Amino acid sequence: MKTYGLIGKSLSHSFSKKYFTEKFDNQGLIDSEYINIEIETIEEFVEKVKELNPQGLNVTIPYKKAILPFLDDLDEVAKEIGAVNTIVFKNGKLKGYNTDTFGFHQSIKPFFKSQHERALILGTGGASKAVEYVLKQYGVKVMFASRNDSKNNVLNWNDINEHVIKHHLLIINCTPLGMFPNIASKPAIPYSALTERHLLVDLVYNPDETLFLKQGKENGAKVINGVTMLQQQAEKSWSLWND
Repeated sequence: MKTYGLIGKSLSHSFSKKYFTEKFDNQGLIDSEYINIEIETIEEFVEKVKELNPQGLNVTIPYKKAILPFLDDLDEVAKEIGAVNTIVFKNGKLKGYNTDTFGFHQSIKPFFKSQHERALILGTGGASKAVEYVLKQYGVKVMFASRNDSKNNVLNWNDINEHVIKHHLLIINCTPLGMFPNIASKPAIPYSALTERHLLVDLVYNPDETLFLKQGKENGAKVINGVTMLQQQAEKSWSLWND
């Protein structure tokens, strides 16, 4: 049996297991399985690898950065971003990749316009770095928002006012706010300042429409959820595992 899986802390509602299980069924890959691997601390990772001997792994919150010291090598993109969401096992070595960049690029490409020259990224975790990497390729000026930091290109959440919203027509939620089961939560931004020129992207995929996106739509903004990004990054992971 070829084993693939997802490393994370709380995975009961994970996209990846359902996606790959259906993929294996549809393609008749009866010798392949995809499992959720919940660990409380990143230190458990080594034992899990020894126990399962997987062909490939995905990595999710909160381990995309913490996993780095446990890998033998990094792809150039993952190295620049400083976060990994895909691990390839080859010749006894573990190499980290970041397929979030591919997924985000594919999801935003049909919606990106020249007016989106400034972006506000909500959150500073591993996913936000992948988003920044893609937007820089588009020549976008990026500003982050964080609950803890306040420095050159990082705003404190409390500093996100109508002026900030007005000058950032692309806003991406890279936090878990609004994710099932906590669907009543949302990023604290002045939604009333949004317009039809704004594009809101939520990396959350469950539910399909978070409060962040719902309130964006109510104020005329175009919105994208995280489903396409998840699908595209998953397919990129699969291609890496089978290269």
